[in-house]
Amino acid sequence: MSSDQIAKGEEFEKQAEKKLNGWTIFGSKHEDAADLYEKAANFYKIGKSWDQAAAVYVKLADCYLKLDSKHEAANAFADAGHCYKKTNTKECISCLEQALNQFMEIGRLGMSAKYCKEIAELYEQEQNFEQAMVYYDKAADFYQGEEVTSNANQCRLKIAQFAAELQQYQKAIEIFEEIARHSVNNNLLKYGAKGHLLNAGICQLCKGDVVAITNALDKYQDLDPTFAGSREYRLLADLAASLDEEDVDKFTEAIKEYDSMSKLDAWKTTLLLRVKDMLKAKEMEEDDLT
Repeated sequence: MSSDQIAKGEEFEKQAEKKLNGWTIFGSKHEDAADLYEKAANFYKIGKSWDQAAAVYVKLADCYLKLDSKHEAANAFADAGHCYKKTNTKECISCLEQALNQFMEIGRLGMSAKYCKEIAELYEQEQNFEQAMVYYDKAADFYQGEEVTSNANQCRLKIAQFAAELQQYQKAIEIFEEIARHSVNNNLLKYGAKGHLLNAGICQLCKGDVVAITNALDKYQDLDPTFAGSREYRLLADLAASLDEEDVDKFTEAIKEYDSMSKLDAWKTTLLLRVKDMLKAKEMEEDDLT
């Protein structure tokens, strides 16, 4: 019965509090209390009383901080966060931030990166893309510091994706181009470069500057010599031409043709719809003038 487990948890928590409030001649009361809090948290978890478990893990972390055991404190804050993850996102983020701060203090960059990324994912689930970008950016820096470039780039691609959704197109373009440049020079990654250049090109289209798009396409051919013969290049070139000619039908046809061969994901579709709406608005302006 979960109520039995919770009762045991409460008993151990009481014993821990008693230790902390009492006197001790031998050993450390914080060490003794930490053992008891650990037991209490485990029983709360078995009883699925997540908020009680989380609150005890925070008390456990405080004990470890008093003992100057920052690594253990960081793990306890992380455990608290993972219990709150089931009930309270705001509290979860708060605890994971404390775990992250402790790991940063003791120079554990890999663990710092892990928890930054986890916080970013939580903000992403909450649709708070601005905050998600902040934490993906921090995570990318930590991963880069540990020379885990693939993880750093995954975080940067997330930033580019959100930046474009928030209409920060130039920021997105710079990230996609940088990762494409990195991919071209890597035998394992070079086949992914076209996808990054396509994403950068779609962001260029969203800015609606035909000259900038044409210049970008020239630049992308120099960056990746195989790009000119690709479907990705053909799509961007056709879309740029239809934008220049203000031809909505031609724009729609180019997308349909590409999509029949390579399915466009939701992110690309959303951005291309923005460009199409921009084109339609221009067409209506022309109609009003004639």
